Amino acid sequence: MEAITGEKRPAETAVEETSTEVRLPQKKYFRQRAHANVFSDHHLDYPVSPAHMDWSKNFPQHFAPKDSDAAVEGAVTKDSGKKIEFADIGCGYGGLLVALSTVFPDTLMLGMEIRVKVEEYVNQKILALRQNHPGSYDNVSILRMNAMKFLPNFFEKHQLSKMFFLFPDPHFKKRKHKARIITSTLLSEYAYVLRPGGIIYTISDVKDLHLWMVKHLDAHPLFVRIPDEELVNDPAVEHVRNATEEGQKVERNKGDKYLACYRRITDED
Repeated sequence: MEAITGEKRPAETAVEETSTEVRLPQKKYFRQRAHANVFSDHHLDYPVSPAHMDWSKNFPQHFAPKDSDAAVEGAVTKDSGKKIEFADIGCGYGGLLVALSTVFPDTLMLGMEIRVKVEEYVNQKILALRQNHPGSYDNVSILRMNAMKFLPNFFEKHQLSKMFFLFPDPHFKKRKHKARIITSTLLSEYAYVLRPGGIIYTISDVKDLHLWMVKHLDAHPLFVRIPDEELVNDPAVEHVRNATEEGQKVERNKGDKYLACYRRITDED
């Protein structure tokens, strides 16, 4: 399981240090195909349960190491009591995470990305931002993992308050639809880790995929769509539209962006 640490990475030559700051990594050294096969064995490590997860390598200012011999330099000796609340599923190059980190500075948020080089890039970017801006960006991190398989291994019931699914792989071919990140089965898992009142954010530039996601979310008994007029006051929405590399590309090409957000209701509702 890949976690943020101070250790050098294979592509660390892409980051230049000066006496005053660490330069951010350059994407050109971390390019990888846009999508990965979620059904393949990616040799991922994962905890038996959320209680077994050691978050100290990802959030050293908030979690004490479970094993003192594996402590990260600067890690606290006592947990802050906070838990991860935001999850960006398939976070790509981390644009949303970095943007939301300063908007919600007291909220821990995690990006999940299956592609090795992309995860390395985001890891190095966060480390550089932390060094260049002491006291900031300690609330954001990334893991290399497959959210379609192991989400409940990392998060407790009703732990999350926001989940983001931004410009996911459309899997155009019908036989590939089972690999889409929004399905009836997966929505039940998302409902398990998302607290009542929590929000799922979806956006795509592919209308067919947008309609697919809306159809499945509308049909699920634990989600209700949030009217567009309510989203105007949501500080996350602007970044959902524009903070990611994909969103910026669509903007440059003057394409359409289809947004749909859903609130997790209580089981009794």
